[in-house]
Amino acid sequence: MKYYCIGIKGTGMSALAQILHDLGHEVSGYDDAKGYKFTQVGLEERHIPIYTDQSHEIDSDTIVTYSVAFCDSHPELQRVRNLGLKIVKYSALMGEVIDMFCSIGVSGTHGKTTTSSLVRHILEENGGCNYFIGAGDGYAAADSDYFVVESDEFNRHFTAYHPMYSIITNIEREHMECYQDIDDIRNAFEIFANQTKKLVIANGDNDEVRKINYKTKVQFYGFGFTNDVVIKNLKPLENGSRFDVYIKETLYGSFEVPLYGKHMALDTCAAILICKDLGIPKEKIYEALKTFKNAKRRFAVEKIRNTIIIDDYAHHPTEIRATLEAARQKYPTKRLVAIFKPNTYSRTRDFQDEFIEALKVADRVFLTEIDCNRENPMDYPGVSSKNIVNQIDGADIISEDTIYKLGDEMDSVICFMSCAYVDQLIESLKVYISNFAKEE
Repeated sequence: MKYYCIGIKGTGMSALAQILHDLGHEVSGYDDAKGYKFTQVGLEERHIPIYTDQSHEIDSDTIVTYSVAFCDSHPELQRVRNLGLKIVKYSALMGEVIDMFCSIGVSGTHGKTTTSSLVRHILEENGGCNYFIGAGDGYAAADSDYFVVESDEFNRHFTAYHPMYSIITNIEREHMECYQDIDDIRNAFEIFANQTKKLVIANGDNDEVRKINYKTKVQFYGFGFTNDVVIKNLKPLENGSRFDVYIKETLYGSFEVPLYGKHMALDTCAAILICKDLGIPKEKIYEALKTFKNAKRRFAVEKIRNTIIIDDYAHHPTEIRATLEAARQKYPTKRLVAIFKPNTYSRTRDFQDEFIEALKVADRVFLTEIDCNRENPMDYPGVSSKNIVNQIDGADIISEDTIYKLGDEMDSVICFMSCAYVDQLIESLKVYISNFAKEE
């Protein structure tokens, strides 16, 4: 079959396009972004055509799917409708694909990508799997048994999925442009959980996760002693963390993972439990975890002279706090600088106070202007990054042109955080560091 993916450079759509290609379909796509994005890597490896205008022809038997970031009035969406092409929702098409396999749906307000990547890595080290991960990674083989799918709550996408296993890492207020309140969010997760066929692995430390009325078998994990599975003795190591996993008060095993922070231990524990239920021996899980490398833009560390640069996808206050605390754990003797690029006006408005408190974990704070391609700033009068900057001592606005404001932080850990692209900002810092070194 032929598929045309509108918004093909988006993290989710890129992964779906790669999977459709791997399953033997003819795939092409469109995107507004003419510049390079990291999500293109897998597309280019598969020679999937990417168009950025409306000059190309589309065959009449092509099935179209599109990113919800594209409004109904977008010229490319209007064009495919005028051509009379069949259009299938992104989430519905993804649901059809994963139903072909024994699927593991990984959901949660935070931690989906890391947890999905952990499960994928363990399975790949023990026989292989298909995967759909929101960092732009997708792969499928028709003869594979398992399919790991990052299951996004945005726009209720994951309610189109019926996985064999599922994970719920946490539930918090998020995507308030799609939901009325926290009860509405939890209800969506409840639908997802109860469409799970065999087992739900759920973070029992999270109050909202506990409130779900589970009809599918559930196993709670966390640090709290009321959980079915309890994480104990979490200790930082030079290159990661070690912790013990107790199942019904009996030690199941001790594990090491090259990740930092309590949130990473929780994500790792969820992955361990899924793989245990799939029959992978704990010794093989242990060995696989030691060689894990996280997904793109998940606490990606690079050292340039004396400056530590961390690139992370964190864009919610809870995620920002967790990233900054993990950086503190890994580099306890260095100053910590936070650079946050807000990506929507609605989230900046809805979580302003929470962003302020989370960013205060750092020694110094910078924000860029809001970078949003799916909201009209005219609909959010008065919403600005400056509203946050003005309430944090010493905070400032930064851009590629004003990267010199980091001149006093050449020996610091500098965390770039956003779900928007920060590549050019980081490149500007690298150029500045290089020039700074020449002047010394």
